Amino acid sequence: MHNRFKNTIPSPLVHPSLGYRGTVGPALNRQYFQVSDVMIQEFVFKMAKRMKPVEDCAGLMDRIGEVGMLPLLESGVPGFSADEMVAPECRYVVTDEGWDWPLWDWKGPLVTEGGFAYGKFFGGKAGFVTMEWWPDLCNYRRSIHPLPDEESVEGVILEVLQVNGSMITRDLRSACGFNGQKMRSRFDAYVTRLQMACRVVTEDFVYPTDKHGNRYGWGWALLNTPEHLFGRDACRCDRTPDESRQRIMHHLCSLLPNASEKQLARLIF
Repeated sequence: MHNRFKNTIPSPLVHPSLGYRGTVGPALNRQYFQVSDVMIQEFVFKMAKRMKPVEDCAGLMDRIGEVGMLPLLESGVPGFSADEMVAPECRYVVTDEGWDWPLWDWKGPLVTEGGFAYGKFFGGKAGFVTMEWWPDLCNYRRSIHPLPDEESVEGVILEVLQVNGSMITRDLRSACGFNGQKMRSRFDAYVTRLQMACRVVTEDFVYPTDKHGNRYGWGWALLNTPEHLFGRDACRCDRTPDESRQRIMHHLCSLLPNASEKQLARLIF
């Protein structure tokens, strides 16, 4: 290890409970502070625990609870995705019968039983956010993505969801008039923007079944508004949007000390 890391760790890694009394400015702060060997040992222990591959849905539920927010697939930051944290046998594999992907099957239980927000929150890619971090993400994202005009496509989508409650993607697309050819990708782009704005989330996944009752396919996302799914209080935050942004970036720095500012910005902004 390079000498400049001897008995030092980046300031974002120093948890307030360990006695750090410094401040973090509006930009990413990566100054280095002298810390004790005990703090370094605790940090190494936590990192070793996180490096252990996840082998089942319950384990991934715990891991998401620990990190607070986690993309499902490759995020642009090496190692920071559910797919990269699970054991090899839990990833996508082609079999004689078709394909198998335990991680994909866990998405529904993670959302319904884990109580996580799920949607395309990370640079337009899907992932999980715990209820501890959801208010801050919601607070910041909505400040940079204002409520869409009622007559806009995004406004119509929100109105349809608010009136009808949760709807699977294809039914919502039809209800909003996107029935023509090549309309699916256009509609999905609007929904992605609403998810990035934390105004639409995935409540669960619905799968078609064959005549024997066996489900098949990739499944349809059951979409909803976070206010309807979690309640309005879960979407409120007592911090300013900039304070929420700083809190999130501080947290990500502590999780990903080797990630560049550009990589972290792509996840959040």
